[in-house]
Amino acid sequence: MSDPRVVKLARLMVAYSTRIGKGDRVAIEAQPAAEPLVMALYESILEAGGHPHVLITLPGEEEMLLKRGSEAQLDFVPIFRKLAYDTFESRIRIYSEMNTRSLTQVGLDRYARYHKTLNPILQTQLDRGARGEFRWLTTLYPTTGYAQDAEMSLPEYEDFVYKACHVDEGTADPIAYWEGVRSEQERIVKAFQGHDRVVVRGSNCDLTLSIKERVFINACGDHNMPDGEVFTGPVEDSVNGWIRFTYPAVYQGSYVEGVELTLRDGRVVQAKAAKNEPFLLKMLDVDPGARYLGEFAIGNNFGVQRHTRNILFDEKIGGSIHLALGSGYPETGNMNKSALHWDMIADMKSDGEILVDGTLFYKNGAFRI
Repeated sequence: MSDPRVVKLARLMVAYSTRIGKGDRVAIEAQPAAEPLVMALYESILEAGGHPHVLITLPGEEEMLLKRGSEAQLDFVPIFRKLAYDTFESRIRIYSEMNTRSLTQVGLDRYARYHKTLNPILQTQLDRGARGEFRWLTTLYPTTGYAQDAEMSLPEYEDFVYKACHVDEGTADPIAYWEGVRSEQERIVKAFQGHDRVVVRGSNCDLTLSIKERVFINACGDHNMPDGEVFTGPVEDSVNGWIRFTYPAVYQGSYVEGVELTLRDGRVVQAKAAKNEPFLLKMLDVDPGARYLGEFAIGNNFGVQRHTRNILFDEKIGGSIHLALGSGYPETGNMNKSALHWDMIADMKSDGEILVDGTLFYKNGAFRI
């Protein structure tokens, strides 16, 4: 018997997040564990008049390529993914790994090389998305791997995921819920517009940055599910100061703890970590853009209050901020380009505050506007 929450999630993503219509071509990226959600999406897309195309990645496939592939094979851009990103109207990616640590033993040089290979696909996603030509969405199907990372049983983790997406039995109309989030966050976004100097300070950070002529984005379920944040791309050379990220920084299955960064004129000039520092430094040197910020964001989903070692959920934690090293979102005005986009999270609930052109906008994890 299918889980009704899976069906509700599929319908929400097709009708609300990606707004699939007649003739739309949709790539569904997933691993086999997500079959129930893939099938529910397939049916919902057909009902909407779209054309679903399933791109399944087998467990261990990427690990094998990275460990055993030649340099030419590492440099080869995946044909079908590139075609979909170049020409389709939509893409829905379902994170559905059973083993979230499969890439941790891959050599850093090979990992960085393959990451550069995928950069044109990422840039196409961001550029076409900014122009409204490509409606991309990322979500997650609960597996034992993610449950173990979150230190939950699988049933507990399933409840967590579906509640965070508001497709559980407690939400009668998920679309109405996310439309409410859209409305409330739009008020916050409008308050930021037209300003310049932002000061972020507290026991974990002392940063200044500029948002002059930048656009704040209302993240309310269009590109991520679950969602709940507002973000922009800071002026590239404007960020100065330091920050200590209070949660582990997770990237492609690698965990880096105790990350501290110092930035000068937008660039990371000093970086250290209590655990896995070599991986942090390697990723910062993937390309010149990796040491600049592509995103400044404020988590606003108070339904997500625990760290689960999965950025799709953790970056939305209510009362937190996150910065992304690397590629920015063109629709914000940020033009930083990189093969990297790595979100790192800092808690703001105890003593953090954000001032915008001298006015207190945010204190102790809550907006004051």
